[in-house]
Amino acid sequence: MPRLPRSRWTKRLSLKGLTLKMRRIAFYGGSFDPPHNGHLAIARALTRQFSLDEFVFIPAFHAPHKLRLEPTSAYDRFAMLCLATQAEDNFTVDKREIMRPEPTFSVDTLGSLNKQFPDDKIFFVMGADSWQDILTWREWETVLTMTNHIVVTRPGHEIKVGHVTDSVRERIVDLRGKSGDDSAQIDKRIYFTDVVQCDVSATEIRRSIRDGSTEWRTDVPDTVAKYILKYQIYK
Repeated sequence: MPRLPRSRWTKRLSLKGLTLKMRRIAFYGGSFDPPHNGHLAIARALTRQFSLDEFVFIPAFHAPHKLRLEPTSAYDRFAMLCLATQAEDNFTVDKREIMRPEPTFSVDTLGSLNKQFPDDKIFFVMGADSWQDILTWREWETVLTMTNHIVVTRPGHEIKVGHVTDSVRERIVDLRGKSGDDSAQIDKRIYFTDVVQCDVSATEIRRSIRDGSTEWRTDVPDTVAKYILKYQIYK
């Protein structure tokens, strides 16, 4: 099973003996087709706001809710993510979903993460559009109780809560307009944050590339742009 670099599993000595330091890790799943500056902006901003030790991208082999769409090769998307994050020491890319050719559901991924990191504080990151579609997720109520969740709002998109149950709404913490995370003593919460106001669309990037435009190059890291051009991705 894929694991984060062991070198980051820091241990500390105390008067009572050897104890394992609880780490704060965020996992961000998605197609990343392609990974763009908006994804990196989210990772950087959430790392600061939630005092994260690690931010992990999990590219999907084929998102279950996008089965009608043919994604770019998982291996190309993985390679582009590695290139996009190589300069960030605390950003990593996890291969667990692209190693499974069948659709992988969030409830399964979170179950494997909880088993792998039982002593760490885990945050699962999703966009506002995913939050609005949460009722279509397999075992969605279970998913929302398995870890802490961070819902990242987008400019011009209203966040609604009327579609979820009362028990879910009780666990929502609205951090919009705040810089801290208020999560030190609270677990299994759902955080709304507007700390990132970057409206970059992977769909628009792909369309721009197919139309022969060059404007898309400012929306992705230079290493990703060079990969796309060299290997003719999206042509």
